[in-house]
Amino acid sequence: MTDTIQRVRKAVFPVAGLGTRFLPATKSMPKEMLTVVDKPLIQYAVEEALEAGIEQIIFVTGRGKAALEDHFDISYELEMTMRERGKSLAAIENIRQKPGSPVYVRQQEPLGLGHAVWCAREIVGDEPFAVLLPDELMVGSPNFLAQMVAAYSRVGGNVVGALEVPDSETDKYGIISPGRVDGRLTEVTGLVEKPKGKAPSNLMIPGRYILQPEVMRVLDNPVRGAGGEIQLTDAMAQLIGRQPFHGYTFNGARYDCGDKAGYIQANLALALARDDIGPAVRDFARGLLNDVGRG
Repeated sequence: MTDTIQRVRKAVFPVAGLGTRFLPATKSMPKEMLTVVDKPLIQYAVEEALEAGIEQIIFVTGRGKAALEDHFDISYELEMTMRERGKSLAAIENIRQKPGSPVYVRQQEPLGLGHAVWCAREIVGDEPFAVLLPDELMVGSPNFLAQMVAAYSRVGGNVVGALEVPDSETDKYGIISPGRVDGRLTEVTGLVEKPKGKAPSNLMIPGRYILQPEVMRVLDNPVRGAGGEIQLTDAMAQLIGRQPFHGYTFNGARYDCGDKAGYIQANLALALARDDIGPAVRDFARGLLNDVGRG
């Protein structure tokens, strides 16, 4: 890494959403606490950040998110009982964060992703920072953010995740207008949030970002975009041409856990990959498919 490229130490997790697509499960439980096999979505995202070298975790929360905060705290009663019964604490020991970390800030109104990120401006300060959306579960080695950090260390500026989607789905996402391609890096010449009509490409941004702090200055004067919300995509677009801007195509698997089908697929895929439960799940799935085929 060159001296002119500042290291990414902080990551923002926008977790104030209401999770209406998963009602009634999310009526009293944060959607980020939905489990894939035996681990909440938010823990997968936090582990991804920590493995990528992030030092400070910043949660942008809302009302009703106490379970999320408790998850990353010490549970004295649980740990004491497990020790007394001779049970291993391995499953929960790596959940704890350092004293005083992570940091929690409130998004008091659901005004969009751009507004949620802006709520973390005082903690981010004058540093580049990552943004991770826990709904997007990424599986790869090295993980997605680690791949992006490595790319960022070469090109600097802003780096966003990039994945190809069918043309019929481009109206659901922030879409990249591509320029020069260098391996997995694509120069970003423009960004459009949920384009109507013909999209500039089929490269979408799957919830992973490394951004320069100047984006917060843009968000200081927000403009309502798609859906009447303050869109992060619109703010990032204003940095294009002023700072280096690239998309990085992930080498791995993506599961959209904000969608019910994607959530079930993630559970199945990660369960099948495990040595302890994979064989049993595989036999069950094979039998289930055979029954469906006979029906």
